Amino acid sequence: MQDIVFGTRVRSVRIRLGLRQADVAARSRVSDMTVSRIEHGHLDAVTIAALRAVASTLEIRVDIVPRWRGGDLDRLVNARHAALAEVCVQRLRTIGGWEVRPEVSFSIYGERGIIDLLAWHAGSRSLVVIELKTEIVDVGELLGTFDRKVRLAREIGFDLGWRAKTVSACLVVAEGRTNRRRIEAHAGLIRSALPHDGRHFWPWLASPSEWVRAIVVVSDQHHGRPRTSLSTPRRVPGHRAPGNAGVVARASAVSSTKTTGQPAR
Repeated sequence: MQDIVFGTRVRSVRIRLGLRQADVAARSRVSDMTVSRIEHGHLDAVTIAALRAVASTLEIRVDIVPRWRGGDLDRLVNARHAALAEVCVQRLRTIGGWEVRPEVSFSIYGERGIIDLLAWHAGSRSLVVIELKTEIVDVGELLGTFDRKVRLAREIGFDLGWRAKTVSACLVVAEGRTNRRRIEAHAGLIRSALPHDGRHFWPWLASPSEWVRAIVVVSDQHHGRPRTSLSTPRRVPGHRAPGNAGVVARASAVSSTKTTGQPAR
């Protein structure tokens, strides 16, 4: 039924725009048959690339939504995120001298968001914004959002009674082949924004001085670190997880300031 509804919406938008199937096909660089199949809800017969091309021509946004065992997928993602946070919190507690606030929400000058972990070191007046990512999707969007949080962190900390001398940042990424591949694919962009890594960041936490900008990949396999359920499961040939796994496509019509981290004057 979802596929039929999807096709009906595509057809309705095409007619509203006064286009023929042949017009959409030409502009999308697909066959007339492909457009017809989409409009009749035969989505299994077309590729995602073709589907996106047709949708883009009609100014339709297509969201791919994975579903698994009702709400279990959301709970699974949240559990991995919580485990990643626990690794960082335990490390800060072990080092000592740090106060950590999880899930710090903010609304400043119309900019809203949530900082995963905000850490404060009173001795050095160092503030650290920690962003947790179990999965990297869009590197550009990730860095842009992270930069905005770091840029506003001094004022956010001030509201908590923390008068920061320096503002540092750390992007903590869960270990996994896909995350590693995306980090490597965008190494230049990431390193320009986050030039430090774990070899610099973890020792820095013990004696913070100047600001740091780091990206750290955390695995539950690292010796001496708290074990979590962060590692990506190994794939077993011929094995499929129980439950109804699927992907649902939904269509809807749609008609930096760089952070210096320098001491406050």
